[in-house]
Amino acid sequence: MTRKNALVVRGGWEGHRPIEATELFLPFLRDNGYAVRVEESTDVYADAAEMAATDLVVQCVTMSQISAEQLAGLTAAVEAGTGFTGWHGGIADSFRASADYLHLVGGQFATHPGKEPCERRGDQEDNYLPYVVTLTDLGREHPVTAGIGDFELHTEQYWVLHDDLIDVLATTTHPARPWQPWHRPVTSPAIWTRRWGAGRIVVTTPGHSLDVLEDPNVRTVIERGMLWATRTASAS
Repeated sequence: MTRKNALVVRGGWEGHRPIEATELFLPFLRDNGYAVRVEESTDVYADAAEMAATDLVVQCVTMSQISAEQLAGLTAAVEAGTGFTGWHGGIADSFRASADYLHLVGGQFATHPGKEPCERRGDQEDNYLPYVVTLTDLGREHPVTAGIGDFELHTEQYWVLHDDLIDVLATTTHPARPWQPWHRPVTSPAIWTRRWGAGRIVVTTPGHSLDVLEDPNVRTVIERGMLWATRTASAS
């Protein structure tokens, strides 16, 4: 079996614990035959030779910035077949100021609706709500999510703005509650894939904290997403 090269890029907002979160998945990658390189910044994206040799990028970088050169390197690699995957804000809220990055990924975090105001205490748990991740018909057949039924979580529920070039594997619905300004339920993609050039992208929106990443359904989706996104022989 040909050895694959995985590049794990982490950083940004410390609230998502990028080091601890990515460390959860390094054994899985190594056990599946990947040579793993870990970088603490996006500078590596500007290294054309390194990116050309990379079969999979796992990104965990929230609310950060990316230079034009770095983004061009990442985009060129994906278009040439490098897989790109991640979870929660580490991929869906990485570089808010970069329209080109949003175009690459296909969706951007907008908000995570909170509890009723009288229940809030001023900490992160103000945004933790019980919700259901609902598989789509495509998701029930796709290699990333096949065999996983609808599942419940109690954590941040991402509201995502997106285009229709993504292939939605699972959704989540935000109800219209009396204290919120929208007037009808809103359904957002919770797990999606995207083809970009010869590359495959997988985004999983749950993953705010380590306990969510260790949820069996969430972890399975993320791990399968890594395998599915990895460069295929036809993209080499």
